[in-house]
Amino acid sequence: MAGIYVHIPFCKQACHYCDFHFSTNVSQLEEMMKMIAKEAILRKEYLGKETIETIYFGGGTPSLPDPKWIDFLLNEFSKIYSLDLKEVTLEANPDDLNAENLHSWKEIGIDRLSLGIQSFDDRILQFYNRAHNSKESLEAIGKARDAGFFKFSMDLIYGFPWENHDIWKKDLELVFAQNPGHISCYALTVEPKTALGVWEKKGKFSPANEDFVAEQFEILQEEAEKYGYDQYEISNFSIPGKEAFHNTNYWKSIPYLGLGPGAHSFDGKQRGSNIRNNIKYIQSLQSDHISFEKEDIEESDILNEYILTSLRTRWGIDLNYLNRRFGKDLKQEKRNQLDQFDQAGWLLWGENTLSLSKSGKLLADSIASALFY
Repeated sequence: MAGIYVHIPFCKQACHYCDFHFSTNVSQLEEMMKMIAKEAILRKEYLGKETIETIYFGGGTPSLPDPKWIDFLLNEFSKIYSLDLKEVTLEANPDDLNAENLHSWKEIGIDRLSLGIQSFDDRILQFYNRAHNSKESLEAIGKARDAGFFKFSMDLIYGFPWENHDIWKKDLELVFAQNPGHISCYALTVEPKTALGVWEKKGKFSPANEDFVAEQFEILQEEAEKYGYDQYEISNFSIPGKEAFHNTNYWKSIPYLGLGPGAHSFDGKQRGSNIRNNIKYIQSLQSDHISFEKEDIEESDILNEYILTSLRTRWGIDLNYLNRRFGKDLKQEKRNQLDQFDQAGWLLWGENTLSLSKSGKLLADSIASALFY
């Protein structure tokens, strides 16, 4: 089994925190879609004979193009790959959720929407330079349900610098009132080449301190638990049975093919990424060339990545697999570090697994790095 990720590199406007690859110039949108389909043909051997069980349209803003182009790509994939689809996700902004789009997406086979809410507060949405407002956020799931959608995720950003946690608590109250079944929550980060990065450098913006962000993460954990949402990955919470298949496969190292400029791929052994430039991506494919750069991965990198990604999930590290696949006995070889983490209450031990407690999840990356080989 495997997945396909499609990067649609267009947006109405630039969000001030975003460092994903995108363009607000849509003049080449149609040619881009054709070249993504061509890339799919040229890379049909990348996943071997694996059956495709998930397709994820990300971006950028995949809800921006006319739905006919998403339909076009899905039809092309069905000609190229063996499909046995469990999930087809489209990232969508609330301002794109009109009745016509929703009906079209439903008709062409999209069965899950990942809604980029980010906040229900208009002041924050304006600061982020989002294209939608709080009213559209609150109406989003209702519109989608009316159109026949039943699987959702809603994205929120926490850690916005504020005098207290009132806005964040209100965001959580409103998101759980929508009962989406799945939410993804990410801490606001300041990347150098974004508007926020420029403002910080000029002294016009100061991000929240680590303690403030950690407090909001803990509030998130408490509220999610209260509403029956399981933290099955550091940033992802769901009602049992409503986990994201596609993203879960990422964390379980299931192979996937990334199509479109800036998209990443993993064939089970090696990773790589496409060029992050729309014009060069199109030109290369017009010449039957794929601008895909492979990453050299050492065995130790694969091992450490397994430790990192596994500790981010509720399933944790499979100690038997670690021994069988890498020849490592984590309990013995990292005994001192594990004893320290145990005493701090950060670890949860299963019969043959190691995962993180609620407090341990606050420090997931630093705990993982201490266990690296």
